[in-house]
Amino acid sequence: MSIIVFGSINMDLVAKVPRLPVLGETLLGYDFITVPGGKGANQAVALAQLGISTRMVGRVGGDSFGTVLLDNLKATGVQTDNIFIDKTVSSGIATITVDDAGNNQIIVIPGANGRVNQEDIERLLPLLPTATTLLLQFEIPMFSIVAAAQAARQAGVTVIVDPAPAQINIPAELYPLIDIITPNEVEASQLVGFAVNGESEGFKAAAVLLERGVRCAIVKLGAKGVVCVNANESFFIPAFPVHAVDTVAAGDAFNGGLAAALFEGLSLREAVVWGAAAGAIAATKLGAQSSLPNRETFDAFLKERGVGNCY
Repeated sequence: MSIIVFGSINMDLVAKVPRLPVLGETLLGYDFITVPGGKGANQAVALAQLGISTRMVGRVGGDSFGTVLLDNLKATGVQTDNIFIDKTVSSGIATITVDDAGNNQIIVIPGANGRVNQEDIERLLPLLPTATTLLLQFEIPMFSIVAAAQAARQAGVTVIVDPAPAQINIPAELYPLIDIITPNEVEASQLVGFAVNGESEGFKAAAVLLERGVRCAIVKLGAKGVVCVNANESFFIPAFPVHAVDTVAAGDAFNGGLAAALFEGLSLREAVVWGAAAGAIAATKLGAQSSLPNRETFDAFLKERGVGNCY
């Protein structure tokens, strides 16, 4: 069995600055790197790094970035047979500005990701019978996300959706297809229409999402922790305190840790702890996929903090 990630594959162009610029300001930075990214690819790498059999479905362009992105996915253990090379368009890119406190601003140019269509759904369908879980994000066209979720539901596959980048007008028919949704504070605010700034608002937002048909809502509150609500339980997990360097892929790491734990048969509470741990580790390193922990690093992190299979 395996986990499938259906989503975006980007090259991240990362600039380091002492602080984020204000509108109209030209600011001098001090470092620049290119790092494979894209929320879909990040989550696939996060899973593969934790030792989970992971298949990626998506697109790259017929450019040099596309070659590097595919090679990197293969090197981390992600199965790439169902990634299409679209030679008519560039690969997706993200320009990312990161300040000394680890805060970031991101602009995404979809490229090949914006061309995901029914052909990609057709590549997904044969994989579902041997999958436990499908991970989705919002960096590919919404109709393809809905179609993939519908196909997964029909196949009895768990659907985990990371609603990022934040969007307001999500199709109503998507919510009942989602087993677990994992917005951060900004995304949750966009979804529910009120500010989500902490634990209390997180629980309220989760309740709204359940009313819309989602089976489980997990609201990531960054350094404040995580709230989780479903029909049977409601709980809060504190964040692991770390020195944040770059939070770019922390949310993707969270989803990888969460899905990996569920794949290994752990409880929902334990899975949220795994997600929080993976996200915390990722925040301590610069870059997207380069910040994602392998299993040895991940297990050592949990052991150092006295976290076992029972939390």
